[in-house]
Amino acid sequence: MRAPLEGIRVLDLSRVLAGPYCSMILGDLGAEVIKVEAPGGSDETREWGPPFQGGVSAYYICANRNKQNITVNLKTGQGKEIIRQLIQKSDVLLHNFKTGTMERFGLDYDSVKEWNPKLVYCSITGFGETGPYKHLPGYDFIIQAMSGLMSITGNETSGPQKMGVAITDILTGLYACIGIQAALLERNHSGSGQKIDLSLYDAAISSLVNIGSNYLMSGQPPIRLGNHHANIVPYQTFASNDGEMVIAVGNDQQFKALCEIVGLPELAVDSRFQDNRSRVSNRFELSNLLQQAFAKRSTHYWQEKCHQSSIPFGPIQSVSDLPSDPQLKERNMFISSHHPKAGQISMIGSPLKLSRTPVEVTHHPPEPGEHTVEILGALGYSRESINQMKKKNII
Repeated sequence: MRAPLEGIRVLDLSRVLAGPYCSMILGDLGAEVIKVEAPGGSDETREWGPPFQGGVSAYYICANRNKQNITVNLKTGQGKEIIRQLIQKSDVLLHNFKTGTMERFGLDYDSVKEWNPKLVYCSITGFGETGPYKHLPGYDFIIQAMSGLMSITGNETSGPQKMGVAITDILTGLYACIGIQAALLERNHSGSGQKIDLSLYDAAISSLVNIGSNYLMSGQPPIRLGNHHANIVPYQTFASNDGEMVIAVGNDQQFKALCEIVGLPELAVDSRFQDNRSRVSNRFELSNLLQQAFAKRSTHYWQEKCHQSSIPFGPIQSVSDLPSDPQLKERNMFISSHHPKAGQISMIGSPLKLSRTPVEVTHHPPEPGEHTVEILGALGYSRESINQMKKKNII
């Protein structure tokens, strides 16, 4: 059975997270992904740890399965010739070098489209390839700070807070996947490739969604609300007598049901709380009343009551709780694979559940140059010439 992207070759010159996350998803969907690194390995995440297992970092493992790996020195003429040959045989080129770097290598889009007019060329940078910030380096933390995301994360006393993962890298990787697949579909009609210019900054701004829209409509800068929602109440955390939990009431019927189960039915008809607009205006009064009720019982008790009344509810779980979650087990969201150095490794699975062509892990996250000989052999290079290039640090 053909995988969805079988027959698509991706030449991945990216490293760290946004680019590798994109190419891993494409690989999960069946594309042939060739990860390119400098001789010895140049993806910084190989050294980002601990933890390490068999000398392999957990960070690197999280975004690099289902790929082959070739090492090439792009600062040499022969190295650039190898890349040129691979580009001619590829459908997608993905990179996240700073603006101007690919031009210096002679691998900018205007150059490479002459070698392969059907190539989909995806550039991921911190700020994009146009504008006054285009030459600045972009890291997720910096982007979270500049984009307003940190200004709305945390509470009024915590100060600005970053999210617990590199969310702008993940968002940009997802946008890259969407853009690449859209360009491949368009190519079926036009016969031509095109360039995709993605930036972490743009992706972060797009993620402001309702908070950004609230400001554009009202002119009122948003404030940090911690675990409260800007537009919906009650939609927040509460403490039970043995833990913490989230209640997410999305409409008046759910609010009425919540008032019933906490033994405060009068709140549903109180003019301060009878509709969402009123509840938002009086959020702290309502939160205090509900918190007093929730503190009397356990998280499990409230979970059962909320589920019986179709009120959205979730206990606050730690990461260590997740591998034993029966829902995640059923959905195959934790998987394992054998790695030649690290042995048996555990990974987070793919959320993509395709009925006829399910995602498969066909290859462990590769070691630097693990497939160099194989890939160069397919290009017609002899074993002798490959050995010579190794001696000269070309591969």
